[in-house]
Amino acid sequence: MPVVEINNIVKRFGSNTVLDDVSLSVDRGEVITVLGRSGSGKSTMLRCINGLEPIQGGSIRVDGVEVNDPACDLRVLRQNVGIVFQSFNLFPHLSVCDNITLAPRIVQRQAREHSRDLARGVLRQVGLEDKLDAFPNSLSGGQKQRVAIARSLAMHPKVMLFDEVTSALDPELTGEVLKVLEGVAAAGMTMILVTHEIGFARRFGSRVVFMHHGKVHEIGPAAETLANPQTAEFAAFLSAVLH
Repeated sequence: MPVVEINNIVKRFGSNTVLDDVSLSVDRGEVITVLGRSGSGKSTMLRCINGLEPIQGGSIRVDGVEVNDPACDLRVLRQNVGIVFQSFNLFPHLSVCDNITLAPRIVQRQAREHSRDLARGVLRQVGLEDKLDAFPNSLSGGQKQRVAIARSLAMHPKVMLFDEVTSALDPELTGEVLKVLEGVAAAGMTMILVTHEIGFARRFGSRVVFMHHGKVHEIGPAAETLANPQTAEFAAFLSAVLH
């Protein structure tokens, strides 16, 4: 069974249709990279998968659970579906350790001693074990984003969603965050990334999805599709991004 099944979803903001009959199936361990111009519906699709936005048509299932079912427990869903945004959303008054362990302690009722070990472990994954007791204002943008990724990993999600996580970073900091994403992908995490990082998509993506005017305009194996786009719209987008 696919981990994520999106079937013919429609999402509107007022009279504006942002997602128009979008379907996508994601198998366990796949790395799906989602490309497209601003306003094409990429980020909205991620927010719908996580239950942050309701849909007006179609259905979304994550690990067999129907997200848009009124009986769906969104708090349980979000333990299984991690999401990392471009704005790190760390609590400035909490240490890195407390930022990471807040949800496991509240939602999963983990003991503080155990959660500190958990924080140390996920920080090791992102190369920041020495920042356990630091505060966000002492970190670079890249380090904050790596802590945000560690915070999501701490919930042991079945799927991780990444929304333009490098777009606010300069090239050097982008590189350190992409290195972390490469490690997460190599560990077998199911991932859906909205990104403009074509090199990452080519090297680590299972498939690439190109969204255009609220629709899945083109989809295929990442390296092959990026080398040989089938539509003029995708070719024009790649030309603009790569030059």
